Amino acid sequence: MAVFVQQLLNGLKIGSVYALVALGYTMVYGIIKLINFAHGDFIMVGAYTLVFTIPLMVASGMPAWTAVIFAVVACVAVGVGVEKVAYKPVREKGNRMSALITAVAMSLFLENLAQVLFGASPKTVSNIFKISNITVGGVTLNGNTIITIIIGVVVMLVLQAFVQNTKMGRAMRAVSEDREASILAGIKVNQTITLTFAIGSGLAAIASLMYCAAYPQAMPTMGSMLGLKAFVAAVLGGIGIVPGAMIGGLVIGLVESLSKAYLTTLTGGVLTSAFSDAIVFGILIVVLLIKPAGILGKDVGEKV
Repeated sequence: MAVFVQQLLNGLKIGSVYALVALGYTMVYGIIKLINFAHGDFIMVGAYTLVFTIPLMVASGMPAWTAVIFAVVACVAVGVGVEKVAYKPVREKGNRMSALITAVAMSLFLENLAQVLFGASPKTVSNIFKISNITVGGVTLNGNTIITIIIGVVVMLVLQAFVQNTKMGRAMRAVSEDREASILAGIKVNQTITLTFAIGSGLAAIASLMYCAAYPQAMPTMGSMLGLKAFVAAVLGGIGIVPGAMIGGLVIGLVESLSKAYLTTLTGGVLTSAFSDAIVFGILIVVLLIKPAGILGKDVGEKV
């Protein structure tokens, strides 16, 4: 039982990270119908920012986690820059296929740029949270795990409140529903799209803080697999739907954690914990076959 509870918490921890990254995917897709495959690499930008800024914050007497401020600024700058330089011209003159190719190209560009600047070897991220473990009912709960889950839940609730209850949130939902009607209503669509990229990139920075607290290293390709799993989470929950991204991220995190813990035992050694990634992507295939719109999505017939 203690092992199950521990793996459950581990699943919620990594699932919170997936959920934050999936929110970035789903917000951008909801606005401009683009799968921003470079989004996972924004986490890499945040991680490298933490590598260099945490020592500075600690040296100045500040807690290590306050370096997330610099990570947010760096990720927002990169995210908005990518949108302005790469996505906006394609959005105005190209089509969805060219936009998708551009997203993949930007992902590869960011990864290779990081490798040129910082090298291919992983860099260690300093200890972010100094929280003691908690023992409850014979189960030892890692302090980093608890704080990571709390941060993820709080950020997701704040984002949902922002989207539902603020003027800019309503503008985002309006552009998502009908872009042309939004223009007629006086909504500045380009500014709304830029804000969406900024918020999504900021979420990626917070996700990088949470991820590096659990896995303290940064490398150029770290956002690749993380981004793909978050994309699966977004599709599972219903891409374009904020609560769906949250649910999808948590489900994928739990599936990954529990499969790694019990796969070898349940199959008698036939399958190992390394097979958990295949299970995650297998979920994507099943969802696309059974309910392509996702858990919270609604199937809408295409007009011809």
